[in-house]
Amino acid sequence: QVQLVESGGRLVQAGGSLRLSCEASGRTFRSYAVGWFRQAPGKEREFVAAISWSGGITYYADSVKGRFTISRDNSRKTVYLQMNILKPEDTAVYSCGLDYRGDPSRWYLDYDAWGQGTQVTVSS
Repeated sequence: QVQLVESGGRLVQAGGSLRLSCEASGRTFRSYAVGWFRQAPGKEREFVAAISWSGGITYYADSVKGRFTISRDNSRKTVYLQMNILKPEDTAVYSCGLDYRGDPSRWYLDYDAWGQGTQVTVSS
């Protein structure tokens, strides 16, 4: 069974940057796609970004395109989410999910395992 641990979330001012990490342990990581999702209080879970097992395919939500970059280091079993030009509306709990099929998806039900999440708060 794979375990995912997110880290890197904290309070940051608008316009600032953060890098989130999603580290996996357990089963082979390199064959799986990974997605980042976020959920703000009182709102639905929202797709942020996803990356294929090879890193060759990436998807982004329109709201973060051009500001966020997803990448992975399979040797470290870690996926990163570089977030730049942060806005108050980016405030949420960010969670990473693992898709055993290896194909990135914007749909959270396609993911088979999840971490606990990390809080990102952007002040105005």
